[in-house]
Amino acid sequence: MTDMAGKTVLITGAGKGIGAAAARVFAEAGANVVLVARSADAIAALAAEIGDNALAVTADVGRQADVAAAVAAAVERFGGLDVLINNAGMVDPIGHMGDTDPEAWGAGIDINLKGVYYGMHAALPVMLAAGGGTIITVSSGAAHNAVEGWSQYCAAKAGAAMLTRSLDKEYAARGIRAMGLSPGTVATDMQRVIKASGINPVSQLDWSVHIPAEWPARTLLWMCSDAAAGHVGQEISLREDDIRRAVGLIA
Repeated sequence: MTDMAGKTVLITGAGKGIGAAAARVFAEAGANVVLVARSADAIAALAAEIGDNALAVTADVGRQADVAAAVAAAVERFGGLDVLINNAGMVDPIGHMGDTDPEAWGAGIDINLKGVYYGMHAALPVMLAAGGGTIITVSSGAAHNAVEGWSQYCAAKAGAAMLTRSLDKEYAARGIRAMGLSPGTVATDMQRVIKASGINPVSQLDWSVHIPAEWPARTLLWMCSDAAAGHVGQEISLREDDIRRAVGLIA
């Protein structure tokens, strides 16, 4: 396991799913973990479970001031920020473009796209002052292929993938490791929302095909290690067996 002793990791969307699993994995590796989500009760319970090296910060990543305050809280409590995991995301509204509510559509963009930018923008001054850091954004196959009923999610994830590439181009020389992780379909609440929609082939998938949240969580930890150096500036797909083997998920 990658040794994260003394490192501080901020994870958005940490109340459940991939975010909560990542919090546990990074904490087990010795990291200080800053749990950021709108669900105050969920992250408070998770922080209590993890212990003194966890800090719960209630925030909406769609609000720039909230994200800046979360980063400031991380620095105040733990003295810096080494890793940012942009994980918060929402697939709603699901539906054909002409049938979706514009306000709900825009709210998804606030979380999935603007929230990623806000995280990068807030983390950069802290990381640059320390000589570098790692910023990983949880992406999706929807960033690269249109999916019926997911116009907001596809557009936002495509934009977020471009933010990762832009971050690498602008700050790699200054020690910022920008990366993306496309996990494939994961057994989380988002998949329950997708299944209930009944729109597109993804909603028809059997639950057994979805990977456990621990897999992308362990991959995120691996991406912080030197073993993933060859993937900096790129998006890693957890659908690929060679990546699963490198992480140790399969033989």
